[in-house]
Amino acid sequence: MNDVHTPERTVPTRASRLRGGGLRWAALIALSAGGWALGESIGLTAAGLFAALIVAAALAVTGWGPPRVPRPLGKLAQGVLASAVGLMVHRETIAALGSLWVPVVSIAAATLVISVAAGALLALHRDVDAVTGSLAMTAGGATGLVAMARELGGDDRIVAVVQYLRVALVVVSMPMIVTFGFRADTGTGTATATDGGGAEWYVALPFLALFIVGGTAVASLLRLPAPATLGPLAVSAGFELGGWSDAASVPPMLMTAALILIGWQAGLAFDRASLRAIGRILPYAALLTLLVGAACAGLGILLAHLTGASLLEAYLATTPGGLAAVLAVSASTSSNVTFVAAAQVLRLIIMLVTTPIMAKAFAHFSSRRRRARRPAR
Repeated sequence: MNDVHTPERTVPTRASRLRGGGLRWAALIALSAGGWALGESIGLTAAGLFAALIVAAALAVTGWGPPRVPRPLGKLAQGVLASAVGLMVHRETIAALGSLWVPVVSIAAATLVISVAAGALLALHRDVDAVTGSLAMTAGGATGLVAMARELGGDDRIVAVVQYLRVALVVVSMPMIVTFGFRADTGTGTATATDGGGAEWYVALPFLALFIVGGTAVASLLRLPAPATLGPLAVSAGFELGGWSDAASVPPMLMTAALILIGWQAGLAFDRASLRAIGRILPYAALLTLLVGAACAGLGILLAHLTGASLLEAYLATTPGGLAAVLAVSASTSSNVTFVAAAQVLRLIIMLVTTPIMAKAFAHFSSRRRRARRPAR
């Protein structure tokens, strides 16, 4: 009787699985680093996040992506980003508003209302829930909103795509509107470089650890939504406003690493079904984004009337996103950079603080509606 040899099944060993996972992570890191370098070379806003999002999504959809980013690393990235935003709240900038802070804050609040309305319209689409719609259409704080989307119960893939669609439209259209709409000479001013000073990394890191660990712990105790964002944001802003932050800063490479982690977090969650869903959403989201931009321009006219600022300065102060590009254009046109910066930073803080609270309220309201519609047994 002849022996029949059946092919043996090869069961992947732990070592082979680790090697395979290591290669996937190595590919993700290498390609993301290359995309970040390319984005930086062409002046792309948040190049690390954008490159990481595209690379991670491509690898995830083709089946070559590693597992999702570990939750603690995602929380750490949120804390780093929130601390950087909090340290932008300079006392001198806010104080420079003087008596103008009331109309500036009122316009920021009106922008929030417009964003909420646009989010509610986006949520009418069958592929978008109320929380995701509100986060996706918020006019400001794109990186922070993407970072906290999953924690708040939203779809961070949709939030990332729609938010960066908004940023791209703003960054591309703003120079053309300023040049041809306002007939501004962009060569009359001197663009101010971002402050590259700050403390050495070994001095800054203990402060950063205090902002992230202490802020997250306090926010968790207070049961705030998105504690990994709101806690560090509040503590770092408090240090800045109190004048205690001379030694506090976020090292540039750590900031880049945080943006890349946030991009991976959203990108690795993509699959073919989610890509198809986003393809269905995108035309609708683009139209709403354009309408929000037009509404913000209308608020700029109102802000100019209320504050006496020029129409150009008011337009730059109310542009829905692209903070770095807005400040660069403001400086290059000899506009009042301090006024524009203060208005933009206040809007950014208002959006990042209030949006999680509103998203939590939307989630609670939506769950109550679902329970009310459920037939009684």
